[in-house]
Amino acid sequence: MEKLHYSIVIDAPREKVWDTMLGEDSYPAWTEVFQPGSHYVGDWSQGSKILFLAPDESGEMSGMVGRVEENRPYEYISVEHLGVVQEGREDTSSQAVKDWAGAHENYTLRETDGKTEVLVDLDSSAEFTEMFEDQWPQALTKLKELAEE
Repeated sequence: MEKLHYSIVIDAPREKVWDTMLGEDSYPAWTEVFQPGSHYVGDWSQGSKILFLAPDESGEMSGMVGRVEENRPYEYISVEHLGVVQEGREDTSSQAVKDWAGAHENYTLRETDGKTEVLVDLDSSAEFTEMFEDQWPQALTKLKELAEE
């Protein structure tokens, strides 16, 4: 597992950035960079299960199964990846899933003088690193645009 790090400074208070990043209506707007139709099902409360979904080529919902491991509002959120959703079905026990289950995606927000630095730290398998290196900066730029509106 590789550790990847991304960051951006957004000219908005961290409450607005947080709400934009996790909002049910705004989340799909900045995460469409990863997959058009991206959205989540569940909520961001600590300990809760959350699904990150988007339609695949056949129109079926596919994505990730996660658990909100930690949530300190407006400051830090950590999601542990537990499995995948393929063709609308959750898989948390296959060997393919077990090879990377437990990976984390962590978001830290730090506000200074009304601007918020968003730091993203995530675990990734080598096969996704190149894709993430391209997509994460684009997604954070979109998040910045939305939060600065």
